[in-house]
Amino acid sequence: MENTQTHVVVAMSGGVDSSTVAALLKEQGYQVTGMMLRLWSEDGKEELNRCCTPDSVFAAKRVAAILGIPFYVIDAKSDFYSIVVEYFLDGYATGNTPNPCILCNKWIRWGKLLDHALELGADFFATGHYARVNQTNDGSSHLLTGADESKDQSYVLSMLNQEQLAKSMLPLGGLTKKEVRAHASRLQLPVAEKADSQDLCFLGDSNYMDFIKKYRPESLAAGPIITADGDIIGQHDGLAGFTIGQRKGIGIADQEPYYVVAKDVDNNALVVGKKAALQITRFLAVDFNWINGTPKGEFMADVMVRYRASRSTAHVRVLEPGIVLIQLVEGRPDIAQGQLAVIYQGDEVLGGGIIKYEEKK
Repeated sequence: MENTQTHVVVAMSGGVDSSTVAALLKEQGYQVTGMMLRLWSEDGKEELNRCCTPDSVFAAKRVAAILGIPFYVIDAKSDFYSIVVEYFLDGYATGNTPNPCILCNKWIRWGKLLDHALELGADFFATGHYARVNQTNDGSSHLLTGADESKDQSYVLSMLNQEQLAKSMLPLGGLTKKEVRAHASRLQLPVAEKADSQDLCFLGDSNYMDFIKKYRPESLAAGPIITADGDIIGQHDGLAGFTIGQRKGIGIADQEPYYVVAKDVDNNALVVGKKAALQITRFLAVDFNWINGTPKGEFMADVMVRYRASRSTAHVRVLEPGIVLIQLVEGRPDIAQGQLAVIYQGDEVLGGGIIKYEEKK
């Protein structure tokens, strides 16, 4: 299919990345439509939601007008709250450290927004993510890391499936951020120097603790700080305020610092220990999404346990299609239940699943 006969809907946010995607595709002759999601914000704080502030909507509309492409805003507030925000709140309430961006990409961007794009007659759906999709001769789609290692976002796309990837275009995957800004300047986009958005979009001007305190105050009940032996050595102000591997903010003075090694939700207790007790070498990844089919048996691979963290070499054993046992060659102190474990071989993403500690026997 020639570019001029190919209709691409671009997920626009008013930022430099998605605006540059729309401009590059238009320059390459594609039929381009811009589409933006209106996500949930706290009442009275709509201007603070980093993904769809009035200023961001205006910026996206302005870019669309400059490019001469249609532009639509899709209301996803209800779905976003029930799928993404509640997942975030429930995760912390149950002692986990969730990554809500994973569900947003899977169910909102590549769910609701992709569905609207297809209903509009689009052939492809494009975003400004720094990752690559490779379509092979056998018709399968492969998710690869972005060329700019410092901006690579393949981790947060690891829960996408074949149907979603087959309809996806990621034009920035082979570019660096510097090159993207250079294209934006060359194409005279008014957002060429706009700063990147940071943190969770729905937090607005709040930090995550203030947000949890407002919407899940019961998850911030005070409780004991204990050692692995069960000795009470202090008190915490709510388990949601801590994550595995954390050192600062525990409030227990000692010659050798304490770290958070576990959260005992049943007893509302924060378990701390010395650094030597923190190394985790073995865990499960559940609700696992294999992008190109479930492999058999056991194999070696690289695993990323947090967004943009360094990779670890691991033995990977498939217990069931959706349950994977991961045994790291060297332990890590930052493996938190509720985060995403993503498996790589070279620059290809094999899939991802939610970290879950093994049941203690």
